[in-house]
Amino acid sequence: MTLFEGALLFPGQGSQEKGMGRDLAEFWPEAMDLWKIGEKISGFPLREIYWDGEAKDQAKTIYLQPAMTVVNLSLWFYLKSHLKPLSLAGHSLGEYSALVAAKVIEVQDALKLVSIRGKLMQEAGTFSPGAMVAVLKMPLSQLENLVSKLAEKGTILIANYNTYTQYVVSGEINLIDELVNNLKSYKGVRAIKLPVNGAFHSPLMREASLELAKEIEKVHFSSPDFPVYLNSTGEKELNPDRIKTVLKEQMISSVFWIQSIENMYKQGIYSYLEIGPKNVLSKMTAQILADKTDVKVYKCSNLKESKSFAEVK
Repeated sequence: MTLFEGALLFPGQGSQEKGMGRDLAEFWPEAMDLWKIGEKISGFPLREIYWDGEAKDQAKTIYLQPAMTVVNLSLWFYLKSHLKPLSLAGHSLGEYSALVAAKVIEVQDALKLVSIRGKLMQEAGTFSPGAMVAVLKMPLSQLENLVSKLAEKGTILIANYNTYTQYVVSGEINLIDELVNNLKSYKGVRAIKLPVNGAFHSPLMREASLELAKEIEKVHFSSPDFPVYLNSTGEKELNPDRIKTVLKEQMISSVFWIQSIENMYKQGIYSYLEIGPKNVLSKMTAQILADKTDVKVYKCSNLKESKSFAEVK
């Protein structure tokens, strides 16, 4: 059997879809067991919400975070024997899945943390209202200039460096609205308000971040089996104490996804596999490394794709 050697990527919020994980859970008992564990820890009927529920409920952070983590980890455990990770990374919420796959934290600890994280982030959107907007096809230098001027009035920053043509800005509602209005004068630039109730990955999440940090501190972190590239730095990390420290700040830090992928490539990693619903990260990774002719990007988002991938490998 030929093993896949490369980077494993785990998606986060925004990659959810109706029915996610159902085909694998009904085929493989271990995946169904993971759903049950996730439901017990979170206290929510996750299968009912994501297999038969409505999109408005499926988008709620409090449900989404444990459910997405269950799906990511179900696919990881199903594919595990066919994989030889050279590095791992997860986008925002997906970082918790990456830490489980690297054996830094245990499954139940991860599900507990993301359940608390989802609750805190949803509450933060009520107590510290904010907004987020995706900005497409605008040079980073121009966007940085606009955001820095608005930052003189309050809290606003680039929260996600997703690709060279896609950034996400997070901040106070009035400043996000002002940014969107300013962007209308730039030809070819698109601004898409995200359906979230808070300014994620910004200082407006400070209180929620401090509460989550208390829970993270209670969890044992082991040395990773494989290098983990962290959102908040874009760099690989092997020190468990450092990983814990950085994770405590993740909720209020920007996600340096471009830097993570570019740094993996510089380390000689040319194959990338997204493990989780949809194909958001695989598309982003292909765009980031579009000028590299030696790069291959794969995705396993469901049972069918996972079976085909395992057979090929």
